[in-house]
Amino acid sequence: MAIELTYCVVNTEQRQLLRYCLDAIARERAAVPFETEVLVLDNASRDGSAGTARAHGATTEVIALEQRGGKGENDSTLLRRARGRYALLLNDDSELEPGTTMALHEALDARPEAAVAGATLVTHGGAQEPSAWRFPGPVAALLTALWLHRRFVVQSRGVRVRRVDWVQSAALLVRSDAAEAIGYFDPAFFVYSDEVDFCRRLRDAGWEVLYVPDARAVSRERPLEGGSQRVVELSRNRDLYMRKHHSPAAARAVRWLTAWTYAMRALAALFLPDHDARRYARHAAATLFPGRGEGLAERAAEYNRGGRRL
Repeated sequence: MAIELTYCVVNTEQRQLLRYCLDAIARERAAVPFETEVLVLDNASRDGSAGTARAHGATTEVIALEQRGGKGENDSTLLRRARGRYALLLNDDSELEPGTTMALHEALDARPEAAVAGATLVTHGGAQEPSAWRFPGPVAALLTALWLHRRFVVQSRGVRVRRVDWVQSAALLVRSDAAEAIGYFDPAFFVYSDEVDFCRRLRDAGWEVLYVPDARAVSRERPLEGGSQRVVELSRNRDLYMRKHHSPAAARAVRWLTAWTYAMRALAALFLPDHDARRYARHAAATLFPGRGEGLAERAAEYNRGGRRL
């Protein structure tokens, strides 16, 4: 029987969260009426994650990397290896709620013009997190600077399947032939903005992007190491997206508007409890100067050379 859907999981040093993710996949596989497979790409972990994936009953194949790679590159590796007509991309900390696979599958099956469908993301406590947005640009940056982003930039709302600009890849169903047609993810995006660029290129090729509210994935809490490096990586890839898809003037406008937004948040944080003004200030500085500093790509390169652990 032909494989209809491939679950694709990228794991980086998250053995326990990976086990939760695979447990949820096992439950979903038992409930769907079509053939599936499960691919796990272990991103050069040293915590025994690859062995845990191989031992789990849900896993079909493990791709164990010896060198740590970026998210865009790793997702592309899985999409190329997947045999399913659809591929469901998942982070290692994503746990599918019952019925999510079918909700995403039905949404894409009903819309042959759509290439991807993204799920609703919720915290372990049940609070919904934004998972679909307007494409970045001067207008979106201005709306965010004016504190209007929740109404006009965030698009993950409503109770029906709807067209959106881009969706987060933490739980993203992809039409395999559409991904192949545009050359998969751009490896220049080590992490952050990789799915924004992917959705933009799909839209430019004539495909639609969907948000599916009935599909839900829990994003479990995980330790966030390398805080300053994450800020640098986020800023540099936001700027890379802008320079790739917009004019130099538009890229500068987004840098200034976004830095202004972070600066205002830093100022407000001085007077609000449980807010870190220094973190917002770091974001503002990195946004203005995205070419400066060490990001996650450099940390991964050092890891691959045998340097400090990540």
